[in-house]
Amino acid sequence: MEALYAWLNSLQNKNKNEFSQWPQIKWANPYVIEDYQSQRELLLQNLKDNLLYKNTKPYWNYISKGCEICASGKWSCLFITNKCNAKCFYCPTQQTRDEKPSTQGLDFDDPYEYASYINHLGFKGVSFSGGEPFLFFERTLKYLKVLREKCSKDLYIWIYTNGILVDESKLKALANLNLNEIRFDIGATGFSLDKVRMAKDIIPNITIEIPAIPEEKDKIIALLPEMIEAGVRNLNLHHLRLTQHNAPHLVKREYTIDSAERPLVIESELAALEIINAAKKSGLNIGINYCSFHYKNRFQKAGYRNIISDKLLPAAKITKNGYIRDYKDHSISYYSIKLFNDSDEVPFASSIEIGKYKYSYTVTKVFEENKLSSKQMKAIDELLKNEPTSPPTDALLFTIWQFEYIENGLRDW
Repeated sequence: MEALYAWLNSLQNKNKNEFSQWPQIKWANPYVIEDYQSQRELLLQNLKDNLLYKNTKPYWNYISKGCEICASGKWSCLFITNKCNAKCFYCPTQQTRDEKPSTQGLDFDDPYEYASYINHLGFKGVSFSGGEPFLFFERTLKYLKVLREKCSKDLYIWIYTNGILVDESKLKALANLNLNEIRFDIGATGFSLDKVRMAKDIIPNITIEIPAIPEEKDKIIALLPEMIEAGVRNLNLHHLRLTQHNAPHLVKREYTIDSAERPLVIESELAALEIINAAKKSGLNIGINYCSFHYKNRFQKAGYRNIISDKLLPAAKITKNGYIRDYKDHSISYYSIKLFNDSDEVPFASSIEIGKYKYSYTVTKVFEENKLSSKQMKAIDELLKNEPTSPPTDALLFTIWQFEYIENGLRDW
């Protein structure tokens, strides 16, 4: 495991350096991790038959169709605005300005252009997020209407909201355009279910999607029967993570922070697993899943890379993790594609048309080793032929493994 430990150590160094202005952060260390690790192992053992997507998504009962589409890599999330009317302590970004509707670094002023993008790339699901989509409700309706006019009738569409501006007339307007699902963050409204109840019998699928806040764990468990009564079909629990924006709030709560690709709250993961275990023990008729950071960081990113690579360079050899591989003549390289709105400002970019709309894209080399020995090539051939059950210990093979495959499981702390 030498290569893995070296890489994890680099992540820890990066995170501690990035958050050096917060010396009071409780970074995970061997003195506190052992007990946490034991708790998690027991909770996961109880859910051993309820783990999806390479064991990164523990769940109870079922997950929503939207979550299934997300895991397949066929989901596009359109940020209608970056402005929000709530002040949640856990929000990872400063959401104070209205901005153009966007996704994956692309701006979509025109809903017809967005519909063309969805059709060309073959997305099966679309969500409207923010910020708060109900702040700009007519804009949201406009995009939903165009998607229903121009895209497949089977396109699954949902919306995220804190619920503050939700009312019956707006819910009916969304339902008239065949919105499939609405997801409420009730953490923004003191865990009130009033707007959730309002959506019952109007929107076909009602979900509550909230961070797993450790100190609210018991409240959430106690609220589960009321959620079911209010028409909630799914509860999605997110992993709290530390950012520059929410650090002032999170450090006051003295959470224990683990260093992954982003700093994560350990107690949040334990809370999510305890909530799922409680629902399973009671046999509650609700679907609950833990949308772990590791799931989102691996599957969502890999899904988009695969879609872009497959559509822009269909003849390329694309790895399970969505990178383009070039392996020949004692050399191996990996490339990543980035799609841009059409612009002369992108250096060394190629151009492509999606429908009648023009875009730029770049193909960037992200790794190269051009002096492979015969022994190394033999080991690489075996790695490409058979996915290993654990990360390679050799540094080169470990790096290749990262570009080729999606890591399994919730990583140890």
